[in-house]
Amino acid sequence: MTLNKYVALAAKSFALPEVCIRIRAVLDDPRSSAEDLGALISVDPSLTAKVLRLANSALFRFPSQVESISKAISVIGGEALYNLVVAETANSAFKSFNTPHIDLDKHWYQAVYCGMVAKCLARHLGIRGSERFFVMGILQNLSELVVAKHSSDLYKVYQDDKVCELPYVRQIRHFGFTFSECSGTILENWKLPLVLYYPVMNANDPTKQDADTDIGILALASRITAMQHNKECYGEIELFSKEIANSVSADMDAISNAITFADIETTKVAMLIH
Repeated sequence: MTLNKYVALAAKSFALPEVCIRIRAVLDDPRSSAEDLGALISVDPSLTAKVLRLANSALFRFPSQVESISKAISVIGGEALYNLVVAETANSAFKSFNTPHIDLDKHWYQAVYCGMVAKCLARHLGIRGSERFFVMGILQNLSELVVAKHSSDLYKVYQDDKVCELPYVRQIRHFGFTFSECSGTILENWKLPLVLYYPVMNANDPTKQDADTDIGILALASRITAMQHNKECYGEIELFSKEIANSVSADMDAISNAITFADIETTKVAMLIH
């Protein structure tokens, strides 16, 4: 099955919630105000509660409590708030593609872990809007669930392949594309912003890793996640390929700090969204 076929199946199985579409429209409308944005989210008490819990989590580490959507908008900004809504939506997307071939809780944990590592690295590098890296990390392997659900036999062969190649190399060999490439195309199809879907789509492209820091960070976070969760196969993985090293100015202390941060905070944040 082709990449585009999986993207079409994903579109049939899960549609981006209306609130995400409406928030994006407000943010893209120069005539809109912070009050318009707050009003959209506040009509949904459950979403409001989840967004506020995330705003007060280790994702932001604000010195004072963020107790209202209006304060969240003023403190973290509309784009960050949108990213939190997309992150909260991601859990619903994962559940809609549930398959017996994948332990969904484990898959979700590793997705959040990747997001936490990516955000920590972006913060270390002083990149503005670092919370978007959390969202990209979560969504990078979304398509693995889609593939496993709709091509169970092929996915089982992939799953049983114990060759310790980099994950994306095995994916190309079995499917002809990477899960990250397919996930990024799904995000594009959902009309998420370019800054979210483009790095995901190109996370495993060495040429793009070399030229784009966002892509390099996401690629590095993916390698760290693989190393930490499958040490038997990836314990000696090369974290800094030549291309990643060219775009990401981080040392092993930064890597260690990102791992420590993710080890401590992932379970808490995963449960906040779950």
